[in-house]
Amino acid sequence: MAPPDAPRRGTSIRIFLADGSPEGLRIVEKSNWTGRAILCSRVQYPEARGRDEFGRPGVYLLVGPAQRGGTQGRVYVGEADLARVRLDQHMKGKDFWTSLILFTSKDENLNKAHVQYLESRLVALAQQAKRAELENGNVPQAPALSEADRADAESFLDEMLLIYPVLGVFAFEVAGTIGGQAPLLRLAGSGARGEGRDTPEGFLVLAGAIARKDEVPSIHRYQSELRSRLLEANVFRSTAEGLELTQDYLFESPSSAAAVLMARTANGRIEWKDAEGRTLKEIQDAAIGE
Repeated sequence: MAPPDAPRRGTSIRIFLADGSPEGLRIVEKSNWTGRAILCSRVQYPEARGRDEFGRPGVYLLVGPAQRGGTQGRVYVGEADLARVRLDQHMKGKDFWTSLILFTSKDENLNKAHVQYLESRLVALAQQAKRAELENGNVPQAPALSEADRADAESFLDEMLLIYPVLGVFAFEVAGTIGGQAPLLRLAGSGARGEGRDTPEGFLVLAGAIARKDEVPSIHRYQSELRSRLLEANVFRSTAEGLELTQDYLFESPSSAAAVLMARTANGRIEWKDAEGRTLKEIQDAAIGE
C-alpha cells in the first residue's frame, strides 16, 4: 500500500457515448474496476430504462438546478434492488431533477446491502460538504456489513467519488480532504479576514475566517445568495465580530471566496496574499516565469 502522502497514479476513465452525442446517454467505466456508471437526462430515461443496468441493484443520484444561487444544484441520493422500479417512481413523484447518474456493477457482487451502505455514506458526505441543496432528509441507516463487505463497499465508493467530478458533480467534495500542500494564503480588509489555499478543486477557505456582515450594494446577487445559504446551513455563524466560518469550505474560485468574505465584488487573485505579501496573481505568474 502506498503511503498516505504519495502522489496519485494516473488512471483511465472511459466514457462511451451510447448514441454518439455528448449530451446523450453516457456509460462510464474505469480500468480494473467492476463498477459502471450510467448518465442520462430525464428526457432520455424512458428509453434508457430498458438497459440491463437498470435491472440491477444500484445507487443513483438525481440532479437538478439549484433553487438558490451559489450552490452546486439540487441532488437526491437513492438506492434500489431493482433500479428502474424506483426511478420509474421518481419520474412521477419528483419534479426537480433533470438528469440522473446510476452506479451499478458489471457482475453480481453489488447487492442490496452494499447499495444501502453506499446511499448512507453519500448522503452523509453531501451533508458534510454542504455544496449542494440536498433533497434527502436524514442520513439513512447503514446496514450491518461484515468487515470484508464494508471494505468492498468503501473501495467501490472511492471509485464513485473519483468519477462524480468527471461528470460535473461536486456535491460530495468534503473540504477537509482537499488542500494538500498548497501554499497558505491570507486575506484582510473591508472588515474581513481569513486563510485559504488555492487547489485544483477550488479555493479552500479555512474554518475561523471572518466575513463582513453588512453587504456593499454592488455585491453580485449570486454572491449575496451564497452568503445567505451558508448562514442558513450554519457554515457561517453570526458573531459580534462578523460572520465566522465554522468549517473549512470550498469555493468555486479565489474571487468567489474573497467576495463572500468581503461582502463586495472582489478580485481574488489580488486580495489573497502569501506571508511575504505576494498576491496570488504574482505567485501564479512567477510559476510560469512571467
